[in-house]
Amino acid sequence: MRKVIVCGIVSLDGFFEGPGKNVMAMPFDAGFSAYNVQRLRSADTLLLGRTSFEGFRDYWPPVADDEAQDAIEREISRRNNAIEKVVVSDSLTLDDAGPWRDTTRIVPRADAVAAVAQLREGDGGDVLIFGSRTLWNHLLAAGQVDEVHLMVGPTAIAGGTPAFGEPAALRLLGASVLDDSQLVLLRYAPA
Repeated sequence: MRKVIVCGIVSLDGFFEGPGKNVMAMPFDAGFSAYNVQRLRSADTLLLGRTSFEGFRDYWPPVADDEAQDAIEREISRRNNAIEKVVVSDSLTLDDAGPWRDTTRIVPRADAVAAVAQLREGDGGDVLIFGSRTLWNHLLAAGQVDEVHLMVGPTAIAGGTPAFGEPAALRLLGASVLDDSQLVLLRYAPA
């Protein structure tokens, strides 16, 4: 059985993105990418909502060959380019997948819970959700998330989109400070 793992960054005051959906308001540091590449090494599927998919598709593909980027960012790009992507969307088509067309499958929103249940029952590596707050909140409420990994940074942004859109009872699995980072990793499972 595979695990569905949410990986995200939140501000100290619990926001997923800043005012105006500004993701760059988040307290990113080198620990964020280092942790994400570790998670990608144990995964073989990315599960994304439309907005996150479009952002990833537009940003990541050329990073693999960009010598101006550090080695971790290039590895993330290579892994994102190669990994299977399951995108939950009612509006995207495979033509919208661009350079990721051959590694992307699109699932209608109404079929998301069943599709994720089927992914969990299969063999293979972890199924990762990066970004995609609306999707992972829905799947968490539907009992289709195994773990939530939140990297909490030392910045209060005092506004934006809260990480959680629905009530959720979680059980702490572990807490640690990421190496060479100001981020605290909190790992939870549904209670």
